[in-house]
Amino acid sequence: MPRYIAFLRAINVGGHIVKMDRLRALFEALGLAKVETHIASGNVIFESRARNAASLEGKIAKELGAALGYEVATFLRTPEELGRVAAFDPFPGVKPAGLYVGFLAKPLTSEQERVVMGFRTENDGFCVHEREVYWSCMARSSDSTFSLARFERALKIEATFRNVTTVRSLAAKFAT
Repeated sequence: MPRYIAFLRAINVGGHIVKMDRLRALFEALGLAKVETHIASGNVIFESRARNAASLEGKIAKELGAALGYEVATFLRTPEELGRVAAFDPFPGVKPAGLYVGFLAKPLTSEQERVVMGFRTENDGFCVHEREVYWSCMARSSDSTFSLARFERALKIEATFRNVTTVRSLAAKFAT
C-alpha cells in the first residue's frame, strides 16, 4: 500500500489541542493503516489503498473537521516527494533553526509567486519550489513581519509551515 506523510494545519496551536492517540484513532477510523505521529504538531504517517492523494487530502480534512469541530487543512506528500523537499536547499549555509518549509496543495501561480517574493525583508528570504515555499528567517520567527495568517490572506490559499529540522527528521525516517 502507498505510504503518505500528512502535514496538518492547526493542530496543537491556537487553542486547538489534540492528543496524538486521538489523532491516530481518527486516521485509523478512516481505514488508514500503520498510522504513526511525529511530534505533536500535526505530522501523521500512514498507509492507504488510495492512489489519488488530492482526493485523500480532501477526505481527511473533511473527517478531521467534523471530528474536531474546526477546519484542518491537510497536505499529503509521498515518501519520495518528502525526500526531495528535505534535500532541496535554496539557502545554503543558513542554520536549520531559521529555515521553514510551507506545504501547499498545489503549485503557486506566477502572480502568487510575486506576492510571496514581496514578503522579503533583510531578515526574511523566500523561495518557491513545486508545492512548497521555503522561508529563511534570520531573526526569531516571532519577530518577523511574515506570518502564516498574512501568507494565507495575501494568497487566498491555505498552507502549513514546518521547521526544516522536522521535515528532515521525517524524511530520514520515512523517505525512500
